[in-house]
Amino acid sequence: MEQELYRIVQEAKRGQTEAFATLVTRFQGSVFRQAYAMLGDSMEAEDVAQEAFLKAYSSLAKLESEFAFASWLSRIVSHLCCDRLQKRKKDFVAGEKMQASLASPDEIPGSTGHKQLQLQIEEAMRKLSPEQREAIILRDIQGFSYIEMADIWQIPIGTVRSRIHAARLALREYLK
Repeated sequence: MEQELYRIVQEAKRGQTEAFATLVTRFQGSVFRQAYAMLGDSMEAEDVAQEAFLKAYSSLAKLESEFAFASWLSRIVSHLCCDRLQKRKKDFVAGEKMQASLASPDEIPGSTGHKQLQLQIEEAMRKLSPEQREAIILRDIQGFSYIEMADIWQIPIGTVRSRIHAARLALREYLK
């Protein structure tokens, strides 16, 4: 699978638009989910996704390692989302419509207790700073490794671990 992705990225770097279209198809869901989780607005998330792929296409020659495409693309999405959050002029909350990228309460099977918990998690995620929210999303929802996150943020792994730890502590505190 990684070899296939490597080959597709190499072809896209050589200017083969079909190869880049394959990358868009493969990554559009995860790009949208990351943007939506950070921004909480599906229209804005779609805009960011399109902008991210345009930026990736125009900057593909700068990608040093074909194996790092997913984390590189995620870094582009993160930067675009942070720019949008700054434009909103809110330091700690992404907006009133922010919803975690978990299932909506109507989609959760079972008792109202599950729905209540879902609402509490969404509210707690809204209270996190954008940096903390991004740490939770990348690690716990999207499953990026510490190394991948260090690459996305371009920081040491120790800093990634402390950001994740701080984000989880804050989330835990808000859920009490």
